[in-house]
Amino acid sequence: MTMPVPDPTDGSPSGPGLDVAALRGMLAARRLETGHLPGRVREHLEQHDGYVALSGGKDSMAVLHLAVQADPAVPVCFFDSGLEYPETLDYIERIADTWNLNLTWIKARPSALEILHAHGSWQHGRAPAADDDMPDLHTALITEPARKAHAEHGEGELWGVRSKESQGRRIAFIRALGDEIARECQGCCPPAEPGSRESMQQRSRHGGVIRRKDATVAYSPVWDWTDADVWGYLHHHGVPANPVYAKLRRLGVPARLQRVSLMLEATNIQYGRAVWLRRGWPRIYQELAQVLPRLTELT
Repeated sequence: MTMPVPDPTDGSPSGPGLDVAALRGMLAARRLETGHLPGRVREHLEQHDGYVALSGGKDSMAVLHLAVQADPAVPVCFFDSGLEYPETLDYIERIADTWNLNLTWIKARPSALEILHAHGSWQHGRAPAADDDMPDLHTALITEPARKAHAEHGEGELWGVRSKESQGRRIAFIRALGDEIARECQGCCPPAEPGSRESMQQRSRHGGVIRRKDATVAYSPVWDWTDADVWGYLHHHGVPANPVYAKLRRLGVPARLQRVSLMLEATNIQYGRAVWLRRGWPRIYQELAQVLPRLTELT
């Protein structure tokens, strides 16, 4: 499945200039085996129902592309935090229209901006609210929207989380793979060689599944992919990237910090996110500074 590229400057891998990430991805695409993945996605949906968690980032786009090959009508959910880049919102709408997605748009209540404003730490002369009195960002932006999505679509979830994003995620996926092999692999795959945790077939057949305590089951088809693998897959299939990536790249943001999630996150302030926001989106920066006055102290 190939998505048309209406504008060569939209941040797609085929855009102007030398995009090193895309170049590495082109090379990675030659060796990445993905033919079995739509089948695994189909099995996951048949067993658990569920939805695709779409963020607009490169990883979730690769998962979405795999998912619509398995089922063009698969439910897709976008969790709108209220602090998304405007380009991301346009991008999601364009993809939904072009691919005729079965999309549900779930807005966070309260929004990320409402939570940050209510906390008080972004205001001059105002004491921060006690943590016990404040909605938790993760609960408001992820847990509660996911609860609604699962209630509507079932226990399953397809997401773009990768083991190489952090040590914690790597450990979680390794442990989950061992559990999944013990649970599901009853001689369907060759056993691991001495000294190995699993065989390549077990990794391919059972990897990427996370069974949560709340009985939901998430599967990431890209769980063991590298950044280059993801870019290569998108390039190979003609899937344009969120234009926020290209904008962040032009601003000089290091590749490892090019994230298209919230425009402003307390956990990422130390990485210069507010500075990039002021330089790349000056009007939005000024509007946010009216609500979060101490934002100007970070730039």
